[in-house]
Amino acid sequence: MMELEISNQELSQLADEAIDLAKAYWASLDHRPSYPTTSGEQTAALFSRPWAEEGLGGSVLQDFKLITEHARPSTGRFFGYVAGSGEPIGALGDLLASVLNQNVGAWRSAPAATTIERAVVGWLAEAVGCRGFTGSLCGGGSTANLMGLAMAREAKLPANETGASRCVVYASEQVHMSVPKAVALLGIGRQNLRLLPVDNAFRLRPDALQAAISADRQAGNTPIAIVATAGTVVSGAIDPLGAIADTARNEGLWLHVDGSYGGLAALAEPQKLSGLAHANSLSVDPHKWLYQPIDCGCLLYRDPQVARATFSHTDDYVRILSDEPTEAFAFFEESVELSRRFRALKLWLSLQYHGRMAFREAIVRDLRHARLLADMVSAHPDLELLAPVSLSAVCFRHRARDNHALLKRVIARGHVFLSNATIHGQFALRACFVNHRTTGDDVRAIVSEVVAAADELDG
Repeated sequence: MMELEISNQELSQLADEAIDLAKAYWASLDHRPSYPTTSGEQTAALFSRPWAEEGLGGSVLQDFKLITEHARPSTGRFFGYVAGSGEPIGALGDLLASVLNQNVGAWRSAPAATTIERAVVGWLAEAVGCRGFTGSLCGGGSTANLMGLAMAREAKLPANETGASRCVVYASEQVHMSVPKAVALLGIGRQNLRLLPVDNAFRLRPDALQAAISADRQAGNTPIAIVATAGTVVSGAIDPLGAIADTARNEGLWLHVDGSYGGLAALAEPQKLSGLAHANSLSVDPHKWLYQPIDCGCLLYRDPQVARATFSHTDDYVRILSDEPTEAFAFFEESVELSRRFRALKLWLSLQYHGRMAFREAIVRDLRHARLLADMVSAHPDLELLAPVSLSAVCFRHRARDNHALLKRVIARGHVFLSNATIHGQFALRACFVNHRTTGDDVRAIVSEVVAAADELDG
């Protein structure tokens, strides 16, 4: 009979091989293409295999080399989406977290891990100007936004016992796709999400917000929440947080700020994001602008009592047996998850290893890289900047080429990876800088690659 047990000697050998594979991958990043030349057919042929009856043993680790050839590498020239760069100390923290295999649902099940997560959440809150907020780590901004809006609903129009009543949520037309998903899942309904117009810098217009709230009240509808965005996914625009907070306070509405992309830029530019402290709840993603390995999102909130009213529902088998405050704490009473991995360990190790200044300076470099690219685009006669650069996303186009075909050609060349966006109905090339590996030369390569790709289209 086959056993799941493995000898210490074989385990030690496999662990050494796994670390060697990781080190070889990290060392190879400068020499890898910005995106793999692979296809759906190829990956299906390579990896869609049956689960064998007999084990492959240690040889299965060698699949990692094959996987890297068909994976998106975290090189300094990957500028697509808002994708963090996978800082290696954090990756080692993920390995060690899996070794410990803690369920960080409560202090009772994971004493050290729960305490560390609460400490790390406090670090994040303080870093974005929200000292005194508490919260929890989660899979990413989508989950954090869902939980924040669940808290908004329960605070303003309780639904947990009797079901959702009709209510209205407000956001800009540039809001992240996770917010329409969240209102659908919460039973609010996407028809009750007001997507409001933005100004020339793609920021939610406070006058349009106030007008929409007044119109809904006159129509007999029940407003409950505003979602402000600190870093829209397309252009990085930051909504006018102070003015929106004033409206939320005057109207008695919950203010949730989606800071999944831009919130942690407060480490480098606190004045630009000072309004975060006005939020009732706030999402931030350390796996974006703290460069951590996926997944690592965070929901911060002002009032833990609202979180408990929203998420608390306990069965007897997880009943807390201690009255001591630290020992009685349970994340599952303040979040949507019961089984929770030890996400905080990578942050705990990475943030302490490098120190706060190193992360601040890395974010400053990203912001400078975006400004450098914007200046280069503006200076080139064939290129046009399409949106203000509020954070680290740069949207631009070639004046005389089919930019859709141009983007495909840039990616096929394999030297830089850009994503796309739509700005005022125009197809845009988009570069986003949230990568601690990116250098000035990498930034300068974007313009040269776009121009070279355009020349190839001519040819």
